[in-house]
Amino acid sequence: MPIPLFHSIASWVLKKRITQIELFVKYPNETQQEVLLKLINTAKNTEIGKKYRFTSIKNYQDFKDRLPIVTYEEISTSIERNRKGEQNIFWPTTIKWFAKSSGTTNSKSKFIPISNEALEDCHYKAGKDMLSLYLNNNENSQLLTGKCLRLGGSSELYENNDSYFGDLSAIFIDNLPFWAELGSTPSHKVSLMSEWESKMEAIISETLNERVTSLAGIPSWMLVLLQNVLNREKVIKISDIWPNIELYFHGGVNFKPYKKQFENLFNDKQLKFYEIYNASEGFFAIQDQNNSSELLLMLDYGIFYELIPMNLFDKSIQHAIPLWEAEIGVNYALVITTNAGLWRYLIGDTVKFTNLKPYRIKITGRTRHFINVFGEELIIENTEEAISKTAKEFNVSIINYTVGPVFMRLALKGRHEWLIEFDKPPENLENFSVFLDKKLKELNSDYEAKRYRNMTLEKPKITIGKRDVFYKWLSSKNKLGGQHKIPRLSNSRNYIDSLLKMNI
Repeated sequence: MPIPLFHSIASWVLKKRITQIELFVKYPNETQQEVLLKLINTAKNTEIGKKYRFTSIKNYQDFKDRLPIVTYEEISTSIERNRKGEQNIFWPTTIKWFAKSSGTTNSKSKFIPISNEALEDCHYKAGKDMLSLYLNNNENSQLLTGKCLRLGGSSELYENNDSYFGDLSAIFIDNLPFWAELGSTPSHKVSLMSEWESKMEAIISETLNERVTSLAGIPSWMLVLLQNVLNREKVIKISDIWPNIELYFHGGVNFKPYKKQFENLFNDKQLKFYEIYNASEGFFAIQDQNNSSELLLMLDYGIFYELIPMNLFDKSIQHAIPLWEAEIGVNYALVITTNAGLWRYLIGDTVKFTNLKPYRIKITGRTRHFINVFGEELIIENTEEAISKTAKEFNVSIINYTVGPVFMRLALKGRHEWLIEFDKPPENLENFSVFLDKKLKELNSDYEAKRYRNMTLEKPKITIGKRDVFYKWLSSKNKLGGQHKIPRLSNSRNYIDSLLKMNI
């Protein structure tokens, strides 16, 4: 099929989806209640359905009263049974795929069940919606005249008792529908390579002569790929190689610290950035407006959402509310019920609502990724905003960073220690530190109170990371590429001490 004709047909098909999106935007709470009842009815004869008497659940209140909120550890035994071949435990259709994920909070692997319904009605549906929303906002786009350069993680798959597990991207690629394969690069074979360095070279070799119009992947790893492309081709900007790139879909980490670096790589054209929010457990939200930092919560993917206000989280994780009771500006832990059989599952992410009509969110961090050693309640949203503003003020680019506490000892007060890898360090690190501290105070009143006259906290200590220290740290833990990312904040010094040992 000629490219112009394919472009026209695909654009028409994708834009039809906008009508359905507008429908759940208009009737969000009805959509969510319908999703919940459908999930309950579908799973009524499963092991969990019988245990909690799904046949007699008539509404959200029944559901909330009947089922507890659970963590992965509490259902891991049942998931292991599922991996060994037992079916109809959480979900009635056969589950043979499991996304292996260690996240960033625990070195122990998690195996997240992936059903056919989750693949088709959530993840792949979201892939089409990403394009639909972008094309709806950009009528003159030439996106579909080329391919999307996708950058997945370690894509090795393993078989165990007729079930398969591996990186989420491997499962996607192995089950990819034909329409997605046609519009993507590199090839299936290269995408499934497991050794990161070899894979990087193969991706570059295979994609250099492709007509690439968009990029998709985690920012930190996409930067590594693009920098390798520049070095290999001995050019200074990516548009010398792929002049038709107009869009970058990104997710997984906060984009603010990376945005300037991407703009520098495309310094002769305006690249559009669209954020997505997905995980092994599901695809949740997509940026639906140009030049926005808000994400539209997708309500018809077979996922029912609940929220735990973070000010109640430490008291009990059972204090959940439905989506229709959400308030703007409150930090919530996200709880999901999905069409892969996760029931009232605490995913570990935190979000804030920026809008309730429609439901738009910002990702604020992780339930375990914060620093509250001294009562400062510092969250990732604070540090990302502060480091971004400070980097802009001092005209520097941040490659990576992590923050840990320096504990009080005898007469010594506590403080935070930052390990930051710069593209080029600021000329005056002391001034950089003072400005960063100032921005943190502006963003977090608890931090400001603890910093008052240095009564509890001293000003931050900043250590400059040597070139590639974070990359080498991830490599030492066999976590290069894909979903793997640096833990930004921790209440302990485990991460930062480990990194500092490599920074000598």
